[in-house]
Amino acid sequence: MSYVLHYAPDNASLIVRLALEELGVPYVTRLVDRAARAQESAEYRRVNPAGLIPALETPDGTLFETAAILLWLADRHGRLAPASEDAGRGDVLKWLVFVSNTVHTGLRMTFYPEKYVGPDPQAQAALLATLRGADGTGMTLARALALLDGVIGGRDPEAPPDALAIYVAVLLRWCALYPHGDTGWFRLATYPALNALAERVETRPSVQKAALAEGLGPTPLSNPRPAQPPEGSAL
Repeated sequence: MSYVLHYAPDNASLIVRLALEELGVPYVTRLVDRAARAQESAEYRRVNPAGLIPALETPDGTLFETAAILLWLADRHGRLAPASEDAGRGDVLKWLVFVSNTVHTGLRMTFYPEKYVGPDPQAQAALLATLRGADGTGMTLARALALLDGVIGGRDPEAPPDALAIYVAVLLRWCALYPHGDTGWFRLATYPALNALAERVETRPSVQKAALAEGLGPTPLSNPRPAQPPEGSAL
C-alpha cells in the first residue's frame, strides 16, 4: 500500500513529503485546498479531526501531527532517527519535540496571531514583539534558533538528513518568507550551522523533487521565494 499524504503547498506537509522522498517509499498526495478552507470541511475532519495539515494515511491508520508522523516513519522504516535501543535516540527525540513545540508553534503564532490573542492589533503586535524580541529571558524564536544552530553545528555534515534536519530546514524557509513583508527579524546568515544545513539539504534529490511539485524554486531553503504551486495554495 502506498501512503496517502494530505497536503497543501508549503505547509507542514512539506516536511512529511521530504521524509517520504528521503525514505524512497511509495506515496500519493491529496490536495487540501486551503483557498477553499477545505481543511475545515467535515470531509477533511474525518481524516484529521483537528482540521490541520498534514495527515498521512498508513496501513495502520491515519496519522497527524508532524513530529508524530516523522517518528512513526522513522521507526517503521529504520531510518531518519536512531532506533529505540540506540544511545543517540534521546538526543534526537528531545530536539525534535523542541522544534515542534517551541519553534514550529512560535512561528505559527507569528503567522496567525489573531488565533492566539484575538483581533486587537495591539495585542497581536505585543505577541509578535515577544516572540521575535532579543530582550528578556523568554525563549524567543531567535534564542531557539541559536540553540539549534549549536545542535546542528555539532552533527556530522556528511550524514544524510534525518527527521530533525528535515524539520529544521523547512522551518528556516518559513522564517525567511512568512508573514509576507514582515520577516525583518530573521537573517539566516546569523546562524552559520543552520545556513550550511539549508544549503546542503536543498541539493538533495528529495528536496528538488518536492520543490518542483510545490513550486518552491531552485533554492527553496537557503534563499526561498514564495511558492508558486501548480495546484492549490498555501495562503
